[in-house]
Amino acid sequence: MKKRIILLTIVVLAAAGVGFWYFHRVHGGEEAKELTLYGNVDIRQVQLAFHATGRIRQLSVQEGDYVESGDLVAEIDPVRYDASVARAAAESAAQKQILARLLAGTRPEEIREARARVKAAESKSEDTRLVYQRTQALYRDKTAPRQSLDDAEASFESAGAEVDVARQALALAIKGPREEDIAAARAQVNASEAALRLAERELADTKLYAPTAGVIQDRILEPGDMAFPETPVFTLSLTNPVWVRAYVSEPSLGKIASGMKAHVATDSFPGKIYRGWIGFISPTAEFTPKEVQTTELRTKLVYRIRVYACNPNNELRLGMPVTVTIPLDQPLDNLPRNTDPCQEEPHAAP
Repeated sequence: MKKRIILLTIVVLAAAGVGFWYFHRVHGGEEAKELTLYGNVDIRQVQLAFHATGRIRQLSVQEGDYVESGDLVAEIDPVRYDASVARAAAESAAQKQILARLLAGTRPEEIREARARVKAAESKSEDTRLVYQRTQALYRDKTAPRQSLDDAEASFESAGAEVDVARQALALAIKGPREEDIAAARAQVNASEAALRLAERELADTKLYAPTAGVIQDRILEPGDMAFPETPVFTLSLTNPVWVRAYVSEPSLGKIASGMKAHVATDSFPGKIYRGWIGFISPTAEFTPKEVQTTELRTKLVYRIRVYACNPNNELRLGMPVTVTIPLDQPLDNLPRNTDPCQEEPHAAP
């Protein structure tokens, strides 16, 4: 009987000691060295679609395939876009030749031709002048009719006008193209080059590349289907790093900051720790999400945080519940805001 009493006394004292230690730690005693939060891996997806319209010629990946950033995943038939590039290239080359001709100015042969036309016009004018003078003399002697005089006068004036035209043409040939014409031709060259770049961009858009690393979740279209910019071809799940959505209470808000390292664990892989870091802390308080069912927690205000977690083996699945542990002995001053612990050497589990 005495042994039972002694044993019961020891158990009661031990329980009281544990209770006192817990109360002392929680209510102003020893400060906790880490903060434990519970959350879920956010579902992050990208809808991959062509920026061009056409019939799908090839799909390079299947559902479940892992792709790296920049991997080719699909192509559409580029025949029409190849033709557009060829036409734009030809138009650009033609406009460049026009500009080059204007910049080169008038050729010496053209100037000599203009001078020869001036001389020919002057000779013709001199001949019509002599005919006109002789016709005037004949008309005074009443041996030529008035019509002949009028015809000779008209020919003389017409020849004089032709001389003026030839001389103006020579002056234009010597001066060369107008600056306004050169500027217009240069603008046409710029427009044709822009059209060529657009055609080349449209041709490049016939190939679809993965914008980031991830896993193909859905293959929506198949070869032979028509692709449009508003119709996705694949759904890409972003898997590394993953985003963990968790919530922190107001009393613990001052203990954390963006850039602090964090450890992420899941029940699927007991004992395995995934490296992470705090990437975002919401500036706005909100009520505890309704998936937390206890009455006490449902009435509390919390702040949403985003924890980035390294997931090189794709073990953290989208939507998976996880436990986030944040060591609180990290200095809050001069924390990096854009660090990526996934590029660092693995650290030991806490």
